[in-house]
Amino acid sequence: MGEIACVYKVMPEDAETDLEEIKEQVRDLLDVQDIGEENVAFGLKAVKVSCVTTDEEGGTDAVEEKLEQLEGVQSYELEHFDKL
Repeated sequence: MGEIACVYKVMPEDAETDLEEIKEQVRDLLDVQDIGEENVAFGLKAVKVSCVTTDEEGGTDAVEEKLEQLEGVQSYELEHFDKL
């Protein structure tokens, strides 16, 4: 089985949500390769997360199960994935 690189956009509950807290939660849960912010609209920013998972771990389904545990998050979206 192989590794999977994936990029997620994580949307906070509102513009006042502490993005640094979300980033810290993500780092604790996932094998993060890169993490940053993206302007969405009217002062709202999303957290962009690049991570690596494997087929054995459950692929993107396993990542999404972990993202479900985040506090202060309205939604998340898989933007891109590639087999490595």
